[in-house]
Amino acid sequence: QVQIVESGGGLVQPGESLRLSCAASGFLFSIYSMAWYRQAPGKQREYVAEISNNGGTNYADSVKGRFIISRDNAKHTVYLQMNSLKPEDTAVYYCKKLPNTWGRGTQVTVSS
Repeated sequence: QVQIVESGGGLVQPGESLRLSCAASGFLFSIYSMAWYRQAPGKQREYVAEISNNGGTNYADSVKGRFIISRDNAKHTVYLQMNSLKPEDTAVYYCKKLPNTWGRGTQVTVSS
């Protein structure tokens, strides 16, 4: 059974950092691309970042230069390091096993 579980969300002030984790199980983790998406209140879910099975990365323009996606295949975990956080980064962050398996999300709130 495939399981995707996000953690690491919380409340931070603008300019601070946060690292999200996505623990995966139930499938051969190392051969799948993984991604992070987010959904702010009243908005559609949007793409944040993606990492391929061989470590190639891609980012949304809104987070490029501030967020870093990485993976540890031995731990079956994907990370999202979020730096220089802004209030507009406030959202529920979801991890996705491509093409179509989602976690339940973790809340990130950036507020002073």
